[in-house]
Amino acid sequence: MTTNGTNVPRQFTGRRMLAVMIGFFGVVIAVNVALAVLASTSWTGLVVENSYVASQHFNEDLAQAHLQQALGWRSTMSYAGGGLHFDLTDRDGVPLPGMTVEATLRRPTHEGEDRHVVLTSSTGGGYGVALDLQKGAWNADVAATDTLGRHYQRAFRLWAGE
Repeated sequence: MTTNGTNVPRQFTGRRMLAVMIGFFGVVIAVNVALAVLASTSWTGLVVENSYVASQHFNEDLAQAHLQQALGWRSTMSYAGGGLHFDLTDRDGVPLPGMTVEATLRRPTHEGEDRHVVLTSSTGGGYGVALDLQKGAWNADVAATDTLGRHYQRAFRLWAGE
């Protein structure tokens, strides 16, 4: 209990309790609504459009992954100086020239900035393309195919800017 200037004690009434409860739950509900709106207007989190259709190809994708692993190919990717560079080597570290290399670049947190590029063969056995990326994180899905139809794919995380 507190007192005011006339030394009359103020009581904690039902109205004050109601105001405290409304204030408390009002803040909780407001925060929940704000977070729900932010979550629903940001990235959807979808990896595939239709998970059922994607599941129908699971065994094919698994077999392709086993074939890729058996090849023993290794790869690296980097972005620097306005260029995207991809190196692909066999299990002995020898560059693999003559590949068709494509990459799809996506922002992990933004939509609408996706890019699909074809990398051309460069000196030293690598592949590259001049590309201006916005500063920040990028996901790159790379697919390479040789003249025999052997397929290689890998996902990279790239950082553009400082």
